[in-house]
Amino acid sequence: MVEIKTPEQIARMRAAGLVVAEIHRACAAAAVPGATTKDLDEIAAQVLADHGAKPNFLGYGGFPATICTSVNEVVVHGIPDRVTVLKSGDIISIDAGAIVDGWHGDAALTVLVGEGHPPEVAELSRVTEESLWAGIAAMRRGNRLVDISRAIEGHIRRQPLPPSGRYGIIESYGGHGIGSEMHMDPHLLNYVDRRRGRGPKLVPGMCLAIEPMVSLGTAKTHVLADEWTVKTNDGTWSAHWEHSVALTEEGPLVLTAPDGGRERLARLGVTAAPDPLA
Repeated sequence: MVEIKTPEQIARMRAAGLVVAEIHRACAAAAVPGATTKDLDEIAAQVLADHGAKPNFLGYGGFPATICTSVNEVVVHGIPDRVTVLKSGDIISIDAGAIVDGWHGDAALTVLVGEGHPPEVAELSRVTEESLWAGIAAMRRGNRLVDISRAIEGHIRRQPLPPSGRYGIIESYGGHGIGSEMHMDPHLLNYVDRRRGRGPKLVPGMCLAIEPMVSLGTAKTHVLADEWTVKTNDGTWSAHWEHSVALTEEGPLVLTAPDGGRERLARLGVTAAPDPLA
């Protein structure tokens, strides 16, 4: 069953999304050479406390931290610690969430740490982020879930190939419904799998966490012994971008973007829905 939200519930999710946006702003600024991933986790916990919000990652299935910090070849679910010290040339995915009045927000961004990144690494992050916005732009009334998957994959496949010869769209993980819980139906692939059909029709009140994950090589991953950290099988680096998005009567509202997605969607010819908290 896909949970359909009322406008009032979407407004509460927008409040949670704005807390997530503030976590990203603070953590991205602190993701500098010499910082540990635990430093970022503590910053996120403080932002949540300052806003009276609750973490939705901490304790979820036993996860031991407030955010996920995934460095270089780690795709998702990296556990913050004191041992992992960021250095120039690294990239890090910061995946964060918040609960406000029982409603969830969830988003991720990839940060280039310091300087000295090979051009293909910066390009990987750009391509992944742009594929996210292509997917968001496809979240329109009358489309189906697969249209979002097709938009994400299509954007990635149209890009010039990196020196490695391919972009790997991670197969084992994807987006999801979000609302009164962090992970809900439907599961959203970042590529088209014709065996799965077209998926549900997109209607106002649906909320999705859209999150492409792309590597410079394989689409295959494995989980480490900690039962959380996910790495690419071939050790190639990956990027991860995510937003929580509501489909309203007026169009898509990017719940975890400070401006509701207005500026980025306008570039794609899409008008973002009005912000219910503005």
